[in-house]
Amino acid sequence: MRYRAIISYFGAAYVGWQRQLNGLSVQQATEEALERVFGVPTPCTASGRTDAGVHAEGQVIHFDAQTSIPDDKIPFAVNAELPDDISMLLCERADDKFNARFDAKRKTYCYRLYLSRHRRPILEPTHEQITVPLDFTLMRDVAKVIEGTHDFKCFEATGSAIKNTVRTVYGVKISTGSLPTIPMPTPDPALAGVPMTLNLTDPREFNCTADIYVTGNGFLYNMVRIIAGTLVYVGMGKLSANDVEEALKTGDRTKVGKTLPAKGLHLIEVKYE
Repeated sequence: MRYRAIISYFGAAYVGWQRQLNGLSVQQATEEALERVFGVPTPCTASGRTDAGVHAEGQVIHFDAQTSIPDDKIPFAVNAELPDDISMLLCERADDKFNARFDAKRKTYCYRLYLSRHRRPILEPTHEQITVPLDFTLMRDVAKVIEGTHDFKCFEATGSAIKNTVRTVYGVKISTGSLPTIPMPTPDPALAGVPMTLNLTDPREFNCTADIYVTGNGFLYNMVRIIAGTLVYVGMGKLSANDVEEALKTGDRTKVGKTLPAKGLHLIEVKYE
């Protein structure tokens, strides 16, 4: 019997989804848990690889198993065997021909940022800190340039053997939010009348999060992290829409932004229709 499941994981402790010789992968930890539940080796296939340190909120996998455990109880059994940073959220029977990787039609990733002069430890594991203001209007304008079917060679990191670099990006959306307000200490009566010079509520720098959502039919190596880095450079004023258009035409990797760290990248959703 074939099953389709959704799993979520915090990727900091893993070398990525796929089994590797140099460390523990999410795939290995998941397959070991499945084997303990079902009593036999149980390979699983994901919708795609996530790199070392990347997180997933909605990774889709498939596996085959013969079990009397009801579908809705399988996540409870599997989660009892998984480490705390991996969790199966849903499991259901699927068509015997269902393939989590090859049947996927579109994926949505989110790159998460926070804008703050000082480090926010609670956000650090899952967000990238930006210490200068960003112009989100310019970033959203350039996001529209990236949307569509293009040769995305300029948004591919070195080290990939893929020859066809044409992909379709259905949407690039940027949402912003407020950081928690920092409580100011009760003023010392002895300092009455002394002006406060530190402004911790300036939304341009100190009180803003930004989520960059990218939906596409497939992605090149580090493509979303480079798109996010490019949009950050646009927001800083280091790149323009013309620069990005030229990079797409020429495939010149040096004309777009840097690859942002893995910790800010989250696989949000995989769709099959």
